[in-house]
Amino acid sequence: MSEELFKKSFLTLFKEYCLISIGLLIYVMGWAVFLIPNNLVGGGASGLSAIIYYATGLKMGYSYLVINAILLIIGFRILGNSFGGKTIYAIIFASCMLNILPPAIPKDFIAEFAISNGKLICTILGGVMSGVGIGMAISQGGSTGGTDIIALIVCKFRNVSPGRLILAMDVAIILSSMFFPSYTETGELVPFPEKLATAVYGLILITVSGYAVDMYLSGSKQSVQIFIFSKRYAEIADAITVGLGRGVTVMPAKGWYTKNESHVLMVIARKTDLNIIMKYIKAIDPGAFLSVASVMGVFGQGFDTIKVKSEKKNKQISQ
Repeated sequence: MSEELFKKSFLTLFKEYCLISIGLLIYVMGWAVFLIPNNLVGGGASGLSAIIYYATGLKMGYSYLVINAILLIIGFRILGNSFGGKTIYAIIFASCMLNILPPAIPKDFIAEFAISNGKLICTILGGVMSGVGIGMAISQGGSTGGTDIIALIVCKFRNVSPGRLILAMDVAIILSSMFFPSYTETGELVPFPEKLATAVYGLILITVSGYAVDMYLSGSKQSVQIFIFSKRYAEIADAITVGLGRGVTVMPAKGWYTKNESHVLMVIARKTDLNIIMKYIKAIDPGAFLSVASVMGVFGQGFDTIKVKSEKKNKQISQ
């Protein structure tokens, strides 16, 4: 491997881990500021950890780490070494933050910013933050653990919504919280009617969180199709191929008004790469003509993987 290629690979990996870390911080902050102070319960490993914390006082980070151990081994075997490495980091990082951040945030800040606004507002804000955090981790090949790992395993073989899948699995966890004792930070036992209301808030929480996951992932994976008309098409094609690592298709064309022979470049890229491509084009040929359109889905090398139902299931459907 050349030094330049190694440097690029290292920087890409470093960027992925940084984004996973930022996502996990957002995720844990949602719990520490909005959810835990209100004795709210979510889904996944964090939801189970919250139930244990409210019942026993055991810090969420410890139970979160233990619960994810089995799922981590399963994910490591099915999704590969890269997924395993990133998720090991994500689980350890999130476990540490779940132990460090909740007691570190001033209680006056939480009382003013979260508790005083009511449980419904805290449920929505906490759900949005946890959903965005999960989405950032998943988009970089990592996971916050729990049902996220199961969702990634299923999504590897089926075109299903990860947010909806997480939502379906988390409902049982939310409802189970009503059968376990729950104590506030002052040691008071939460009465059953309030636990019932907490379960309702929990269902709202995972709905908001799942929707936030889908919105983030659909935005980060959105692709564009670009047609580039320029006399300096070869230089532009080289810049995009070498500088961005994206494929370029060169098609012969003829301007009907001028009757001049020319070439058109077609590029399919992530929407996040559009600004970089525009900079390349402007630097080489400011007078180039472009057509940019959003595409519904892109499958193949460098994009999404084609996933189809098994032949057995297709026969059952046809029957």
